[in-house]
Amino acid sequence: MVFSSLTFLLAFLPLTLLLYYLSPRTVRNAMALAVSLLFYAWGAPRFVLVLLGSSFLDFVVGQRLDHSAAYPRSRRLWLAVGLVANVGLLLYFKYANFLVEQCNGLLALLGISGMSWAAVILPIGISFFTFQKISYLVDVYRGVAPAAQGFCDYLLYVVLYPQLIAGPIVRYHDVAMQLRDRDHTAERFYAGVIRFCVGLAKKVLVANVLAETADGIFGQKAGVLGCGAAWVGILAYAFQLYFDFSGYSDMAIGLGRMLGIEFLENFNRPYISSSFTEFWRRWHISLSNFMREYLYVPLGGNRKGVARTYVNLWLVFLVSGFWHGAAWNFVAWGAYHGLFLCLDKLLSGTGLGRMPRWLSISGTFILVLFGWVFFRSPDLVYAFQFLGCMSGTRGADPVLAGLQGCFDARHLVIMILAAGICFGPAWRPALFSWCDEPVVVPSRRARFLVQGSVALILLVLSIVALATSNFNPFIYFRF
Repeated sequence: MVFSSLTFLLAFLPLTLLLYYLSPRTVRNAMALAVSLLFYAWGAPRFVLVLLGSSFLDFVVGQRLDHSAAYPRSRRLWLAVGLVANVGLLLYFKYANFLVEQCNGLLALLGISGMSWAAVILPIGISFFTFQKISYLVDVYRGVAPAAQGFCDYLLYVVLYPQLIAGPIVRYHDVAMQLRDRDHTAERFYAGVIRFCVGLAKKVLVANVLAETADGIFGQKAGVLGCGAAWVGILAYAFQLYFDFSGYSDMAIGLGRMLGIEFLENFNRPYISSSFTEFWRRWHISLSNFMREYLYVPLGGNRKGVARTYVNLWLVFLVSGFWHGAAWNFVAWGAYHGLFLCLDKLLSGTGLGRMPRWLSISGTFILVLFGWVFFRSPDLVYAFQFLGCMSGTRGADPVLAGLQGCFDARHLVIMILAAGICFGPAWRPALFSWCDEPVVVPSRRARFLVQGSVALILLVLSIVALATSNFNPFIYFRF
């Protein structure tokens, strides 16, 4: 079940909110846990036991970490057990098929028959909830947050349905106290509804439309694409990816507020970044925070010299790329971003930092687009062919060859709208801040009414769009 489905919007969400608020405060966590398990079982019933079993192991390890403070060697051993179990499950479910495929390819080169293998099915959301489980173990080990008091308390952190499937990645120490005790106010609930409606509209009214163009162009052989068509395709995908994923994050944050929980922001207008360093402060912020806190810093961060800093940065983004998908094009995407982050640091003291902001924003966005080619392509060969089409050195002669049937007036209007929303804040930030405040204050009557009216219109338009179309892709389900 996805948030942008009629089943969720018209049945699951209203019923679960009704049950939640009709329940006494003392059992609301139990109600939230029950509906979250139902939510996950709806899409992946066979993996619920895997999720429950691994979570119980985490809980046991967390208790041992919390009760063995006087025995550092024992604590390190228990932490290793928890990390190996979680990373091992992720490696098996997400990367076993890839590793067997690579081994069989190598054996074929040597003239040896490959291994027979039954493909492993990827559990929904495993990349996201595995990182959250790691966060819990490390936070308890470091002493920055206490261990969960009971198994159900910990399980609620892992499976809380707003962020279970596709994030944002919630670090345990950010929500530990909220899971125990939180305020439920009308203002916070209203702010959550506004945020949810905005996210739903970004997903349904913008991302889904641009997905038609992106899928249509990337679904063709690169050799038939003209230069213009290739650029339209990658622009459509860049905006689709942002509105899809940030829209989902907005919906998750909104749903969290409806339950009285504040999740941290996950996107902050990333396409107005003037460097790759700024881009990763604005894009998928929860992943950046996780990688910095639980990988970059333990590797040594920037504390062990310049060369080691560059190596650490590059390694972190190789891991980030591989985390996104079990394919070499994702590894290439991670290496590409790691390279430009290193260049950012290397050139930070030069005159390049004094370029006009509009020029640095444009240059960064174009470089990010080249990176998205690796992210969207089915493999490395196609990615390089597509880049060749963008450069005009490959593909069909006509500039717009391959665009027919993928792009019309409706797609053009939505792409212009998407570009305006993405880049407008760089010049007129006040015009795009109407839904930024975390809590809406009803005393600001005009703003209160405008927000509510716009949100209602967006909700109705989104439901109509969903009811009249069966095209509702969700990019991050495959991660």
